[in-house]
This record gives sequence, C-alpha cells and structure tokens, in this order.
Amino acid sequence: MSARAVPSVLFVCVHNAGRSQMAAAFLTHLGDDRVQVRSAGSAPADTVNRAVVEAMREVGIDISAETPKVLTTEAVQSSDVVITMGCGDACPYFPGKRYLDWTLADPAGQGVEAVRPIRDEIEQRIRALMTELGIQHG
Repeated sequence: MSARAVPSVLFVCVHNAGRSQMAAAFLTHLGDDRVQVRSAGSAPADTVNRAVVEAMREVGIDISAETPKVLTTEAVQSSDVVITMGCGDACPYFPGKRYLDWTLADPAGQGVEAVRPIRDEIEQRIRALMTELGIQHG
C-alpha cells in the first residue's frame, strides 16, 4: 500500500489555536502513519492556546511546537474529509469532498479546567471517526 492510499483529514476552525489543533493532534497520535492530518484556521491566531497545550500535555500529547496555519483552498482540495468547527461560510466548499461539522465549545479565553471536557469530547469523536474510516487505533 502506497503512502498516497491513506485517507487525508483536514480540521478547520476559525483560529486554528484550539479545537482543530486538538483534533489534529489526537488523530496524528492515534492514527500514526495510517492517516494524513492537516489543520488550519479561517483567521488563524498567532499562537496555539496555552490552556489547550496544557490540556493535551495532560494526556501525553505535546503540541507546544504547533503554530496556527491559514486555511488554503489547496489544503481543502487535497483532503478526503474536511471537518469544520465553527468557521461557517469561511470554509471553502468543493464538490466530492466529505464535510462534517462538529459543534464544540470554543476554548478561546478559557482555562485548562474548561478545556478538558472539550478535549475529551474531541478524543471520542476522533476515535469514532477512525473507526468509520477503517483506521486502526494506535
């Protein structure tokens, strides 16, 4: 099986500083090399939310080196599944792509205590997505 045969998933939120970073980190961590993962924001922040970094560290995933990235049409076009998290109409739409919209609380401005339940819900959704895509859990 070639590297190109793996499914690719793009996570998009407004700032690419919280929800999409956590989702991408979980899928990268659990999916290992069996999935290609990207994340981006329609209006990216300067840095990843510190409370999000701390909440992920608590579950053994270090995202401290990640930086928010701007959403490009190329990223959408080269992804099989596009998962949006509150970016609304700012996310470009291409026929033939699979789109999912995950309604999740925004961790922006929240402390780590408020981020933990969002993190845990994202992990559950990622595990369900992996099952749906036929990706073995790492």
